[in-house]
Amino acid sequence: MPTEGPVREQWSDELADAIDSVSVLLARLGLSAQDFDADLAPSFPLRVPASYLARMRRQDAADPLLRQVLPVQAENVKAPGYRADALEEGAATLAPGLIKKYAGRALLIAAPACAVHCRYCFRRAFPYADHRLGVDSAALRALARDTSVSEVILSGGDPLMLKDSQLDKLLTQLETFEHLRRLRIHTRLPVVIPSRITSRLVSRLRDSRLRTAFVVHINHPNEIDDGLESALWQLADSGIQVLNQSVLLAGVNDDAATLVALSERLFAAKVLPYYLHMPDQVTGTQHFDVSLERALELYKAMQHALPGYLMPRLAREVPGAAAKQWLLPTL
Repeated sequence: MPTEGPVREQWSDELADAIDSVSVLLARLGLSAQDFDADLAPSFPLRVPASYLARMRRQDAADPLLRQVLPVQAENVKAPGYRADALEEGAATLAPGLIKKYAGRALLIAAPACAVHCRYCFRRAFPYADHRLGVDSAALRALARDTSVSEVILSGGDPLMLKDSQLDKLLTQLETFEHLRRLRIHTRLPVVIPSRITSRLVSRLRDSRLRTAFVVHINHPNEIDDGLESALWQLADSGIQVLNQSVLLAGVNDDAATLVALSERLFAAKVLPYYLHMPDQVTGTQHFDVSLERALELYKAMQHALPGYLMPRLAREVPGAAAKQWLLPTL
């Protein structure tokens, strides 16, 4: 009998079929470019998996999920104070693919690509070609030497763009670094393709000697459908700590009712709210900006409506600072 090749995972097929045409995306929603100031040929290309598209409302130009992924002409406007490397990550790079901003933690650019291209992305201009991570890369050698690091953060791009077998090899290598105690995975891929949470992935994270925090990126309650909730339950029921970080985005989630509903929906999916980030001032994203005054108003309204354990930390990242800056309103 012929030898069977490797089994192709469902999520890979969904990723391969992702929409990369603005016209096609709008047509499937019953919309046209005339409904927006859409950019039909964006320099930062469109990518939207069909499973995420299915959660958008048809014929609704204000749909909060659509607004996160649709390229618009406002991205081409040069705004004062907005830069390609707004967080000055270049200055915090220890080796290609290894970024260390804060004491005790280091971030690995585990994969250079994402399953969805969020228009507010703070790494939309990141030079991924200069930060390739190999088995014997300078980043891993530097991480092995730096015994001050106890927590490694897998980021990107999106680290879950790695196949389960690739992720297994990377984790096996990281587990040999005795000074590492914790693993953190920052990902949006399961939010747009829930089938990425495979039983093999869950088992590997559960069995790792590194205590794992799995941080998803969900901005709006409409992003959590039954498929995503089931995937998140798999992680939580295996003893993996699941957290969420959101970005406060104009026209997407900048109202108190939406943010309260998001925290409630996250908890129902066994996820704890972690951070609510102020938008980073990245070139091409100024149309998502929310003022600090408005952010504090929203946060105060959330405090009045939610128990403390459902309150994410309102924060912003300040380049060169020793930690993220937490923002609190006057009660």
